[in-house]
Amino acid sequence: MPVRYERPVSQSAYSARRLALYSLLFFVVALVLHRFGSFETPLFLAVATVAVTVTLAATAMACVGLAMLWRHGARGGAASAQAILVALPILGAAGWITRDYLQSPPIYDVATDLGRRPQWLTDVEADQSWLGPRLPVGEADRLLQQASYPGLTGRRYEGGLDRVYAAARQVALDMGVRVVAEKGGPSDDLRALPSGRTNEPAADAPDVVPVPEPRPDLEEFLAAAQPQDALIQGAYRTMVFGFRQDIVIRLREEEETTLVDVRVAARYGRHDLGGGAALISAYLKALDAALLGLAGG
Repeated sequence: MPVRYERPVSQSAYSARRLALYSLLFFVVALVLHRFGSFETPLFLAVATVAVTVTLAATAMACVGLAMLWRHGARGGAASAQAILVALPILGAAGWITRDYLQSPPIYDVATDLGRRPQWLTDVEADQSWLGPRLPVGEADRLLQQASYPGLTGRRYEGGLDRVYAAARQVALDMGVRVVAEKGGPSDDLRALPSGRTNEPAADAPDVVPVPEPRPDLEEFLAAAQPQDALIQGAYRTMVFGFRQDIVIRLREEEETTLVDVRVAARYGRHDLGGGAALISAYLKALDAALLGLAGG
């Protein structure tokens, strides 16, 4: 009478494949909604955390299935291998974020001018939800940025404000920054200038002689005559995960040069994963190329 050998079946291997597929589906949907839809960062991070946890459990179960295949010849080796392959994208994304979190300083707001940071034109309201409240940038954050990014400084260009402003705005748009507010640009200055024209005919003499007013204060007059900073505020999403960042570009005309400073803040959380400094560096590098030959010390 022939003896038939019945191979055992590893249920953990097949369960691991199902769990890995479900977690990958949830993660991809959440990522697409966060990158292109209405998912806010706290909700996406919550879903991603659950997906990573389930994926780790599925990976452990897949390893059990492979161990049973090696020791007892149990069925489920292919399912275990498929579960590990499906888990790789999520584990890779989690490893990427963890690496940036550990290698970059725990700050969320960086600027090229630490003494006089560019100010926001409009405050951005963002519900931090379970991420917790954020403290304002303090002296410890400034010292940490200076130690972590010593080369993060502004630029000085030989040229007038109008030319540098146009290039700075265009570079921001080319990088995917959505401009939300502007102040002090060349167009604003031109609109503020009086045209000197009127539809009323000129009179030979006024009907009422104006009474002279007191002489204005000299210091107030000189302060009002000084040129104001030009500001460009925008919003930016990172390329892969779609994390939101707010950026403000400040341009200040000094004699025959224009000084450009940039400030970037992550909209959510107390850690920007190094994205703020990376965005500023990329922006200034692109601006240098756009204004080639005008960069100064």
